[in-house]
Amino acid sequence: MHLPVGLLGGLLIALLTALPAAAQLSDAQLGDRVVDAVRHCPTFSIFDDVSIGVSNRNVTINGWVTEAAKRDDIARRASRVDGIRSITNAIVVLPMTEADVRLRLRVARAIYGNPQFWRYGSSSNPPIHIIVSHGHVTLSGAVSDETEKALAFALSHVAGALTVTNGLRVDRD
Repeated sequence: MHLPVGLLGGLLIALLTALPAAAQLSDAQLGDRVVDAVRHCPTFSIFDDVSIGVSNRNVTINGWVTEAAKRDDIARRASRVDGIRSITNAIVVLPMTEADVRLRLRVARAIYGNPQFWRYGSSSNPPIHIIVSHGHVTLSGAVSDETEKALAFALSHVAGALTVTNGLRVDRD
């Protein structure tokens, strides 16, 4: 098959300019793309939390999820991002004991049932994540000020919580 020189030249230029684009991405840009891909995981919830690290186009995903299928889906979505050299999936699957499941729900109701947090609870991606493992609660994500951070921490001390760690950050944006 013969292609006209103009078309062949155009295809060659398009291919050559497209290939280095992924390699020219900074780690921060690549991280943003991976975060965006992971954010669209339909099963990701307030009971899951992951963080993305990128170094020399090598991506590391850390965190906790409530199901092995979520861990695998997140890694699969991240791996589809163009420009990644390698992916390390260090996501831990949380125990789904009856006690932990009930504790997750109690903490979620305590926080998102409080009028101070209603605006967060009604969003499609609520910013406060509740991680529970063997009765130990960790709050992660972001709130808008120190008062909200302290209130979420206080509200999360519900029956059955052995310890509570406040990993919330204040995000003024």
